[in-house]
Amino acid sequence: MDTSLLAPLALYSFVCTATPGPNNIMLASSGLVFGFRRTIPHIFGINFGCAVMLMLSGLGLGALFEAWPVLRWAVRIFGAAYLGWLAVKLWQSEGVERREGAHPLTFFQAAAFQFVNPKAWAITMPAIASFTVPGRPLALQLGVIVAAFVLVGLPSIATWAAMGAGARELLESRKGMIVFVRVMAVLTALTALLFLI
Repeated sequence: MDTSLLAPLALYSFVCTATPGPNNIMLASSGLVFGFRRTIPHIFGINFGCAVMLMLSGLGLGALFEAWPVLRWAVRIFGAAYLGWLAVKLWQSEGVERREGAHPLTFFQAAAFQFVNPKAWAITMPAIASFTVPGRPLALQLGVIVAAFVLVGLPSIATWAAMGAGARELLESRKGMIVFVRVMAVLTALTALLFLI
């Protein structure tokens, strides 16, 4: 990789991981409902899932989406269905009270979600195309891209979980908490609808 690409790669990684999207909305909701500590596996799962996607895209999986557009629609449909299900669960959570069976996403659930998250695919495929240089060792270049996303992305997405957890302190009344959680549920549902547009 050309060293002149390192600063643009870091900026791209920051913009992609810090801006609102399904992962960050889900992290803010999880931080609010379950607290930051219980959301940590979710944070690391997102990071791991994106790293795997970057590697797979670099090894040619992204080309399948270009060749077979029906795969893109399958990802969108599964992603929208999953986010819709999460929006319903979030709506029913009624704030920070513990509902029987309620738990944050696990490491593996968060990692697996990346593969049905169109925003994740929209981030990883251009990253490979933009920040690899033909004729140079691909493995090293992929390692640098993955490292940039992991190192820049981890604090970016953790901030969303921390913001959600911080809102627990601000929303002391049960009514205020329920309103906030339901707003997050609606945002999650709207994100699901955007997957289908």
